[in-house]
Amino acid sequence: MATEDVNNPPSLPSYPQLIINAIEALNDKNGSNKTSISKYIESKYGDLPAGHSTLLSHHLNIMKESGELVFWKNNYMKADPNAPPRRGRGRPPKPKVPLPPGMVLSSARPRGRPPKDPNAPLRSPKPSGSGKPRGRPRKMARPEGGIAASSTTMMSASVRPRGRPPKVKTSAFTEVSVGH
Repeated sequence: MATEDVNNPPSLPSYPQLIINAIEALNDKNGSNKTSISKYIESKYGDLPAGHSTLLSHHLNIMKESGELVFWKNNYMKADPNAPPRRGRGRPPKPKVPLPPGMVLSSARPRGRPPKDPNAPLRSPKPSGSGKPRGRPRKMARPEGGIAASSTTMMSASVRPRGRPPKVKTSAFTEVSVGH
């Protein structure tokens, strides 16, 4: 006489099998969304584990990545092996034209500046047109007399000294000569 254990109900099939069964039973031409799959499993098997929605999402993602299910417009459907892959939005890619037989595709040029040839003869630098050296001129050497000598040379050359000029002080009383 076979006795059934009341405390241990028959175990659930694996989640991927539950999902496949739900999609087949719902039999919607556009596929079934996650909530309809979840409601079908709950109605059919009743007592489900506490993390049912998390487990369902996890297994749906795994089955989508492995290619068992196709996710299209928020619906899951069984992958048809004969169907062409569905495209997303946007412009379709250009079809690649096959090369005629016997033609070999040359390798693409590498990026960046090509390396210098170590065996190439040395080239003399181009003569510059104006005779002036290129770039910023060199800093002038300090005069031998020090700063004092340089300030006298600057004053003699009537060159304005560096920095802001000193403020001119005006006296409060200015002499005014009145001449008739």
